[in-house]
Amino acid sequence: MSTTADQVKQLREETGAGVLECKKALDEAGGDMARAANILQERGLAMAEKRAGRETSAGVLDLYSHGEGRVGVMIEVNCETDFVARTEEFRGFAHEMALQVAATSPQWVTVEDVPEDVVEEQRAESRQQAEAEGKSPDVIDRIVEGRLGKFFEEACLLEQSYIRDDERTVGEILKEMIATTGENITIRRFARWSVGEEAS
Repeated sequence: MSTTADQVKQLREETGAGVLECKKALDEAGGDMARAANILQERGLAMAEKRAGRETSAGVLDLYSHGEGRVGVMIEVNCETDFVARTEEFRGFAHEMALQVAATSPQWVTVEDVPEDVVEEQRAESRQQAEAEGKSPDVIDRIVEGRLGKFFEEACLLEQSYIRDDERTVGEILKEMIATTGENITIRRFARWSVGEEAS
């Protein structure tokens, strides 16, 4: 079955992918629109992994104020070009990330950003707790790693569940954005303030 121009147009509108990519995906899927969209998504996520090392020197700062000005967030989200930085989609993503930070109070962007002494302190506390609970030595290591994983899920932005869809992590949403824009995107830094809190 040959792919029609209307099918290509429809798939483009649904996915934002290029004409050639849409045609290839539709040909591969035998004209099945849903299957073609899945093929494009898989390819896009694979490409996102490849783009991970590319430099991101353009981008935006997004400012968000919540609760009648009681919580404020500033976040810097970077991409490769000013062209993408100016798009509504990219700016919307940056704003969503500011909302995420306001709602969930992460401390770091990635697991790699967590200082080693904090990781070791969490490990030691989890081990002490497991020992105090009388857990057997052969399961303590697994308990410690499990609790450390939970700590990262709360403390690191990219490990958190996305506030609008708790089936996906912020890291997965970021990869989808990379696949959509065709550029590497990074969340460089953020700051969150709450009225009356002590400065850190």
